[in-house]
Amino acid sequence: MFRKNLFLLYSLGLFALSLLGLNGKAQAFCGFYVAKADTKLFNQASKVVLVRDEDRTVITMVSDYQGETKDFAMVVPVPSVLQKNQIHVTENKIIDHLDAYTAPRLVEYFDEDPCQVRRYETMELGSLPMAASSLSDKETRNKTLGVTIEASYTVGEYDILILSAKESQGLETWLKENGYKVPEGASEVLQSYLKQDMKFFVAKVNLKEKTKLGTSYLRPLQMAFESKKFMLPIRLGTVNAKDKQELFIFALSRKGRVESTNYRTIKIPSGQEIPLYIEKEFGSFYKAMFETANQKESSPSVFLEYAWDMAWCDPCAADPLSKDELRELGVFWVEPNSPKPQGRILPISGAQDVFVTRLHVSYDQKTFPEDLKFQTTGDRENFQGRYVLRHPWEGKTSECQEAKKYFKDLPKRFEQEAQNLAKLTRWDIHEIRNQMAAKGQSFKMEKNKNWWEDLWKGEDEKK
Repeated sequence: MFRKNLFLLYSLGLFALSLLGLNGKAQAFCGFYVAKADTKLFNQASKVVLVRDEDRTVITMVSDYQGETKDFAMVVPVPSVLQKNQIHVTENKIIDHLDAYTAPRLVEYFDEDPCQVRRYETMELGSLPMAASSLSDKETRNKTLGVTIEASYTVGEYDILILSAKESQGLETWLKENGYKVPEGASEVLQSYLKQDMKFFVAKVNLKEKTKLGTSYLRPLQMAFESKKFMLPIRLGTVNAKDKQELFIFALSRKGRVESTNYRTIKIPSGQEIPLYIEKEFGSFYKAMFETANQKESSPSVFLEYAWDMAWCDPCAADPLSKDELRELGVFWVEPNSPKPQGRILPISGAQDVFVTRLHVSYDQKTFPEDLKFQTTGDRENFQGRYVLRHPWEGKTSECQEAKKYFKDLPKRFEQEAQNLAKLTRWDIHEIRNQMAAKGQSFKMEKNKNWWEDLWKGEDEKK
């Protein structure tokens, strides 16, 4: 009996398989950052970090596996046989920092006193016990199946094999005989990678090494290699997935923005002013907004959520990563042992030679039949998914003529905010208005007086 069904590492659509028979608010220059939409908002969501410069690539794979660590295993297509020093284990906190730094954010601004006539501006794996058979028997069996173990390593808490195979049926049989439950439909996908002369990176948890660490989670695995192809193999992970999976890609490059070449890369809606009550509901807002944006596209799309030079931001959801953190993620062109940037906003002249792109993909086998392919561009234009809360001025209409006009125009502005939110999320406009009114954003407009009503007001008061 299989204890678990296939578990997918959603970040790469990685082939994670079960084993047989095993039991304060941060102030920015032109506003206040108040909330962020990080990857934790989404179910079945995980992360991969891509470092790319010319043909050199470093991939960091973040496991979202939940369950017994002894049941964890994964298979990832790779372009070549990796040496041990091309494989590394890092810490989750660095990826969490990168996630927080690039997350779409909610910011707030406060209207200035209209009587000052100031213009409002928006700036702003335990290794399995070997079966009782001789090594020569296993080698003979592997040869019969056309499977070759090219390399075997223990790196951190993982036992790793690098496999090559002559055809998918033999590889599929090898996986099953060595304790993996292969989903229906995997053979065709495996064969497509074999035709590209790709190898297979197989990892299991080494329980002994895992116990030494004393941690309850699995650390991210990293691979460094050279390849002319800049891609992520996602198809294996969609073979038996019932629902769409959320993939967050953090690409670090030397030149500029990273974009998909075989699917459209489009910017997430950004910059809209939305009602104040969304401050308490930003998570549900962002998920609804992203789903709506996805549904509006006529073809599968990769969404750009963030693109910025890594050393400054406006507003910042987190401090930029230090050079040591970048180096740990595989940014090999950055010198190590440099101090962490101080403060939340640095002048652009102080930007590091690293450009970060955050991409978000919601995919399944039907909508994304191909692996993701990328290119690095020279585009260094900054972009962020950002949504604005604009607090009204709290003065009185009697203070000046400009104040009267300001308050007269507020209901019209509130209505525009309501329309913005309804358009972004497809939420009911009437419910939005009710929520706004309950939070003090009233739609009541002052009744227009007839032109003569104030004409003799002064004279009447004298009488």
